[in-house]
Amino acid sequence: MDVSHSMTSMAAMRSFRRDPSVTGRELPKGTVRRILGIARPYRRELISFLVLVVASSVIGVITPLLAGDIVNRIAGLDGTAGGIVRIALIIAGLAVVDAGISLTTRWFSARIGEGVIYDLRGRVFEHVQRMPVAFFTRTQTGALVSRLNNDVIGAQQAFTSTLSGVVSNVIGLVLTAGVMLTLSWQITLLSLVMVPLFVLPARRVGKRLSEITRESYGLNASMNATMTERFNVAGALLVKLFGRPSAEADAFRGRAARVRDIGVLSAMYGRAFFTALTLVAALATALVYGLGGWLAFTGSLSAGDVVALALLLSRLYGPLTALANVRVDVMSAMVSFDRVFEVLDLEPMIREAPDAVPVPAGDRSVEFDGVSFSYPSASDVSLPSLEEVSLPEHGGPVDVLHDVSFRVEPGHLVALVGHSGAGKSTIANLVPRLYDVTGGSVRVGGVDVRRLTLDSLRDSIGVVSQDAHLFHDSIRANLLYARPEATEADLWTAMEGARIADLVRSLPEGLDTVVGDRGYRMSGGEKQRLAIARVLLKAPGIVILDEATAHLDSESEVAVQHALDTALAGRTSLVIAHRLSTIRAADQILVVDGGRIAESGTHEELLALGGRYADLYRTQFADGERRTVPVA
Repeated sequence: MDVSHSMTSMAAMRSFRRDPSVTGRELPKGTVRRILGIARPYRRELISFLVLVVASSVIGVITPLLAGDIVNRIAGLDGTAGGIVRIALIIAGLAVVDAGISLTTRWFSARIGEGVIYDLRGRVFEHVQRMPVAFFTRTQTGALVSRLNNDVIGAQQAFTSTLSGVVSNVIGLVLTAGVMLTLSWQITLLSLVMVPLFVLPARRVGKRLSEITRESYGLNASMNATMTERFNVAGALLVKLFGRPSAEADAFRGRAARVRDIGVLSAMYGRAFFTALTLVAALATALVYGLGGWLAFTGSLSAGDVVALALLLSRLYGPLTALANVRVDVMSAMVSFDRVFEVLDLEPMIREAPDAVPVPAGDRSVEFDGVSFSYPSASDVSLPSLEEVSLPEHGGPVDVLHDVSFRVEPGHLVALVGHSGAGKSTIANLVPRLYDVTGGSVRVGGVDVRRLTLDSLRDSIGVVSQDAHLFHDSIRANLLYARPEATEADLWTAMEGARIADLVRSLPEGLDTVVGDRGYRMSGGEKQRLAIARVLLKAPGIVILDEATAHLDSESEVAVQHALDTALAGRTSLVIAHRLSTIRAADQILVVDGGRIAESGTHEELLALGGRYADLYRTQFADGERRTVPVA
């Protein structure tokens, strides 16, 4: 069996091992048209690619005929040595041309395939970045990454392996069968009769192989998820603290052992496939030589034709086998495209208005006017296929905020206090449009945030959360994320204001120190101060603090609080307070309860009122001593 036949056999094997269940999937209308739209920038490369594939198939049929001609000239002694040499040189020249075509088609294939991957990945990544926070709270990260990797690559194969395979197999099969029929229709028909002896058992083997392959994919995905969770800092700490390394290792080995067994079984099925194909090809070759030799002795066939038939036969079974499952190949590529389009078709809930305007210069007021809000349903923000566990929701969205109204004057500090789940973080998230209100309006600078450009709104707001996130990169890179054009002096000024400059100077690598995964190489207080430095570098007019000192010890809290004093100076501030001692000097304190503003006033006014705020204050400061019971 020649090399081309072996490669065709491998492609056929991949075809049989794909899951045939995809052929039953209903594809949305217009999928093919959208795929052609993806291919439009590469139409010239595709045409050249297909022309070269056709040329290679033609050469593959011409070469056996020339070999048969040489045998006829030798056997009949009706040719000259020079003529035989010329034919041999033609065969050699065709081989060189075919090798050049092979390299060129590989270049076109790579150019088209990698270009499609680049285009789709870029579009999906950019689109996902525009999705609301609710999308990320529901979506399984691994499933989303799979769309950017596995499905995009599966879609790319439609333009390379699937397209070239179908075209080359169809052309090769038609040319080969046509030439063989002209040489000897009897041998050709007998050869084709043997095809079902191989194809039918191969389809049964392919069904079993697709089942174990699907199980292998599931086990590998499970192992990847386990490694992702256990190998990050938080997961590793949990495993160590609960003393479960042995149990985790045993569970992992159990899955790995099944993958090992499936690998052995899959290898044996693969070897059986190739052995069966080789056996059928060998039996068919024996048939050609036996029947062809008898026909040659009777004068019905020449010796050269027998040799040509034997060589052509090796190019007949591979394409037939591959085309037997071509629908699965095509549908697999189509489904990959559909899964990518599924993400691209999920419209972001937060969209910029066509007539959006920048945030008015100089006015940094924040105002809530009769705001009500309910979190969006799963169908509005996510896809069931991107969630590991997706259960049907009962009822409609539940209201979280009810008729919330207040105003933060420019340069003033307003604090939100209340029990966990009262709606404080939801109120804060509405200002930078992480979500949109379902009723009423949120205004920044006197303009509804839905009429502001997203860039100007985000540039005007700085946020420090209770769990400051840092990328696994240097301190410099994490700070420059807020303002890429900042100078070295700007960085140190921001760190001085955040009370973190001395620490950074003491580090051996200084600003180039890598903070680790999620900043775990830094303490909680150090992470918070770096986050504050990042906000100071951004220099926004509005600052939102979402329980920025909630999980810090007393010493770290003091350092962070000093840094916050600098960050809030002269800025409009909305602070979610965990410890009431940090917001006594607030211009206004809002007590949030059940999604409503239950009380408002200064610290002294609310204590004198003797309501919910007074109860919260007494809980934290009984007998003049501060307790550690958190408010939220």
